[in-house]
Amino acid sequence: MSDDQKKSFDFMGFRKLASVFSIVLVVASVVLLGVRGLNYGMDFTGGTSVELEYAEAPQLDVVRSTLTDAGYDQFVVQNFGADTIVLVRLAEAGNDKLAEEVAQVLAATGDDLELISSEFVGSQVGDELKEESGLGLLIALAVVLIYVGMRFQFKFGIASVVPLAHDVIIILGVFALFQWTFDLTVLAALLAVIGYSLNDTIVVADRIRENFRKMRVGEPWDIINESIHQTIARTINTSGTTLVVLLALYFLGGEAINNFALALIIGVVVGTYSSIYVSANLLMVMGVSREDLMVPAKEGLADAEEDEQPPEWLNRM
Repeated sequence: MSDDQKKSFDFMGFRKLASVFSIVLVVASVVLLGVRGLNYGMDFTGGTSVELEYAEAPQLDVVRSTLTDAGYDQFVVQNFGADTIVLVRLAEAGNDKLAEEVAQVLAATGDDLELISSEFVGSQVGDELKEESGLGLLIALAVVLIYVGMRFQFKFGIASVVPLAHDVIIILGVFALFQWTFDLTVLAALLAVIGYSLNDTIVVADRIRENFRKMRVGEPWDIINESIHQTIARTINTSGTTLVVLLALYFLGGEAINNFALALIIGVVVGTYSSIYVSANLLMVMGVSREDLMVPAKEGLADAEEDEQPPEWLNRM
């Protein structure tokens, strides 16, 4: 796409359509969270953890199929520290015989293994974890608002935090829709999405601020459009390369990080969209102007006088 073709595309011309699209997605996500809720993993609901050591590294898919055939329903199987050590987490309540039963079921396939340890995590711990994780997300958004408000201007702070909340709500809505397991890895992905989306939004916001100060002619509509044109190549390249890595993680990383990769894939796509349309759209709604971003006269004069001072080494000559 040539520069003329890129500049002929009116990003802000679709802002009303984008607003309706975003509102529909957010409302649908909130409804899904209220009606279906999240399918919390054992990190939040509690369960039994069984650690086994094999003489030779087993195939995890075989371990999973063996447990499924034995009648176990909700469980997670993953390596723990080494290829020969397997951690099995089950949603069933802990009892003295559960770990031994699991070990016997897996040993019946002919594998030489040893039960190392087992422990039970109650649902109360999971409830506390839910509260703390929600509080962590709110604190992250509050810190972003304060930082961007101080770094740029308060309107930019609002236009940066709202897209982050928009991204997180939509990811949660998708997980509620498909009932994908929500565990600590997905929570980590949400925090990563906040950082990724913020970085993209800051790049666009910095260019908007720079152009408001540099371009003496043009309405806010034109200046924001120009700023998006100047950053769109960087945005697409960054998002594209990130998606390549995440798709590799999803298809090759194994079951243990599938949901982590899924949350990040959705977050990168939605975050790229929100950094262009949600953030810039909010700036238009709040009426951002040159007056909001101009350097105060006294500050500008002081900076100019400081720049005019000769270097210290020259004064010593």
